[in-house]
Amino acid sequence: MTQSNEQSLQALKALDTPTVCNAIEAVYPNRRNRGFTIRPFTCSRPSLPSIVGHARTARLRAMHQPTDAWNRDSYYSYVAEGGPIPSISVIQDLDEMPGYGSFWGEVNSNLHYGLGCLGVITNGCVRDIPDAQDKFQMLAGMVNPSHAWVHLVDWGQSVTVHGMDVEDGDLIHADMHGAVVVPQDGIQEIVEMAQKIFDKERILINASQQPGFNIEKLREAWKNMAEFH
Repeated sequence: MTQSNEQSLQALKALDTPTVCNAIEAVYPNRRNRGFTIRPFTCSRPSLPSIVGHARTARLRAMHQPTDAWNRDSYYSYVAEGGPIPSISVIQDLDEMPGYGSFWGEVNSNLHYGLGCLGVITNGCVRDIPDAQDKFQMLAGMVNPSHAWVHLVDWGQSVTVHGMDVEDGDLIHADMHGAVVVPQDGIQEIVEMAQKIFDKERILINASQQPGFNIEKLREAWKNMAEFH
C-alpha cells in the first residue's frame, strides 16, 4: 500500500459511518439506496472509534446439530491470511430464527482480534459482552446467552447482513450506527467530499446557534450554503 493510500484510509477511519454514507452518495449517486445496513444493531462498544477493514465473510447456523464437523483450521487460516489486514468479519446467520446460538464472545473476539480482525458485523447474536476483547467491535442483531449448535457453513462467499450485500474482500466502514461498503477506487474522493459536506453543513449549524436566529436567517444560510464551492 502506498503512503498516499494509507493516508486516505486513515482519513476515512477518522469519519463516522453516517458521514461516509453521505459522501458516498454524493460521489456515487447510484449508491444512495444500497450498500449499507438498514436495520438496527446491538453495539458492544459504542465508545470505540470507527473501524475500517476488508471483509472476511462467512455464514453460520446454530439451531440444529451439524452433520459434519466444520474445518476450524481452514477458517482461521482464512481469517489470518485470506486477504488484506486489517479485516472485519461479516457473518450471515442463516437460521430461520437468527441469533439462536452465538459464535461470538470472549474467545472468538480475542482470537479474531489477534489475527488482525477489528470487529464483526452479523445479523446473529453475540455474548460475553463484559469479557470480550476491549478493542474488538461487535455489531449484532441481538445478545443471547448460549452458543447452541453454532457452526460455520462456509466462508469467503457473498453474504447479506441487515440489507447490506458484501463480497469477500470488500472494504467496510463501521461504527455504532451500522456499516457501509466503501468503493475502493474512490477513497480519496469520498474523504474530500466528506470535508466539503461538513463545511457546507457548518454554515447552517453555525447560523442556527447565533442569537436571534429566525426563518429569515435560515433562508440566508441556505443561500450561502448553495453558493459554497
